[in-house]
Amino acid sequence: MNGYRHLRIERRDSVLRVTIDRPEQRNPLSTEVLGELRRAFTEAAADDSLRAAVVTGAGEKSFAAGGDLKEFDRLRGTDDAERLWTHANEALRAVREFPLPVIAALNGVALGGGAELAVACDFRVAARHAAIGFVQGRLNICTGFGGGADLVALVGGQRALSILIRAETMAAEQARSIGLVDEIASEGESLDACIERFLEPIRAHAPQVLRAFKTIASGDRLALTREQREQRERAALVATWVHPDHWQASDRFLSRSKRGAA
Repeated sequence: MNGYRHLRIERRDSVLRVTIDRPEQRNPLSTEVLGELRRAFTEAAADDSLRAAVVTGAGEKSFAAGGDLKEFDRLRGTDDAERLWTHANEALRAVREFPLPVIAALNGVALGGGAELAVACDFRVAARHAAIGFVQGRLNICTGFGGGADLVALVGGQRALSILIRAETMAAEQARSIGLVDEIASEGESLDACIERFLEPIRAHAPQVLRAFKTIASGDRLALTREQREQRERAALVATWVHPDHWQASDRFLSRSKRGAA
């Protein structure tokens, strides 16, 4: 995948790695960056060999420092705000609805829109110095990329309201204590090493099985009905049931069982 100005796109083994590459500006989410994020995840969604995706920021200071305020300063009308919402929401929806697990690798602070990008991912793995803050209230606005709904889904309505009202930046340990962060690098462990450790159980599964798991798990986030969730689970079961990987695993299990009974 080429032709990106502000993203670095790599593939390591079966993992897509997307890096927001504007470290001199703390990796702000401009409309162009948001469009590139949407494109990167939309294009990669059809790659049947992938097992996961990792999103991070370049450098060690910032995952994403929110929206690009210099650019957004001229977007002052109702139509401007509507267009910005639509554009940003479509970008985060491409991340949220990616058919495989998506990990936000928090290499530094994730503020405002950067925090919204982080919670659009399925998991958040943080460097020890990382922090996350829904600080939109400091600018007298609310969440603007669709991340408010993700925050509520993660921590519940009452706690989400408190987080939005306080508009504070939380250290990684505090964020983990309330469910905003899933894993933090150990003392002396690099973020890359922590990510690799986090990926180990994911890599143990075949790509089509991971897609099935994501299909099942995303039903709640997408506010699907019980019937819709069951339909998705049924389709996922059928796809994995008829796959050769299932029958190879089944044959191995039955073979071991026969040897154990002998």
